[in-house]
Amino acid sequence: MNDSVTLRFLAAPQDTAAGGLTVAAGRVLEWIDKAGFACAVGWSASYCVTAYVGNVHFTRPIAAGDMIEARARVIQTGRTSMQVLVTVAASDVRSREFTPATHCLLVFVAVDAEGRPQEVPTWHPSTEGDRMLHDRAEERLAPRRAIRDAMLAQEYSDAGTTPRTVFRFLAAPADANYGGNAHGGTVMRWIDETAYACAASWSSEAAVAVYSGGIHFFRPIRIGDIVEVDARLIHTGERSMHVAVRVRSGSPRTPHELQLTTQCMSIFVDLGDEGARPVAPLPLNSAEDLRLDAHAEELIRMRGALERIPVG
Repeated sequence: MNDSVTLRFLAAPQDTAAGGLTVAAGRVLEWIDKAGFACAVGWSASYCVTAYVGNVHFTRPIAAGDMIEARARVIQTGRTSMQVLVTVAASDVRSREFTPATHCLLVFVAVDAEGRPQEVPTWHPSTEGDRMLHDRAEERLAPRRAIRDAMLAQEYSDAGTTPRTVFRFLAAPADANYGGNAHGGTVMRWIDETAYACAASWSSEAAVAVYSGGIHFFRPIRIGDIVEVDARLIHTGERSMHVAVRVRSGSPRTPHELQLTTQCMSIFVDLGDEGARPVAPLPLNSAEDLRLDAHAEELIRMRGALERIPVG
């Protein structure tokens, strides 16, 4: 069994964001999911589904033509789940000197032919570095559940008055993995695109994602389903915009009975020549606006309490 995998490829022009200068965050999230999936399948020797992607900090831009290196390794296992650490680095194709672009933890669940969770081999740390990674991953189990529950407890209704963007479309065959459902990475790209449209409506087209977190996958999106991606700006800092995104899906025969499939919080900045520019404060005009603003600040505190994952 293999507990790690490395993917290398070139970033293509079609991977870039709306401005065409740097790779879109959603595309990087797709790469992360692909590397993590390959690693999880290699360890479990079974089909796997993405259950969670957390704390993706985008630390440097990636340009079209850069060489990309996505490394994934198992660092903790449960009975049917695997925590996989993925790091993404980029380099000029001539120098081959890779510098980190982002890293994050993903959780995959192994499933059998009927889609039921199945046991995975236990991963054991073999070095002191492995032990530290394993312990950090285990420490995140309870806080991750608390963050998930805090996000699920929020209600988003028409009582909210802050900026909102909703995309609706059908999941296409090109979006499918070999299990017949939408790729987790594809869903994350949809999340990033909708969140960008929401953030750009408040700031400018120069809005860029610097963080995505709390990406929990609750149920698969089947090909042919209606997909609704709902992004709402719920909090602003001096130079940041916090966008809550919820994805729902369901049969076209029952378009008013869509079910929650994925949730996420993304943070954007309005990027200028000298870095992030100030953004206008978000008016909080209703009780729901105030509640969601406080929720965003609560998530900041909860994530700030987590120990850093040592990746260097």
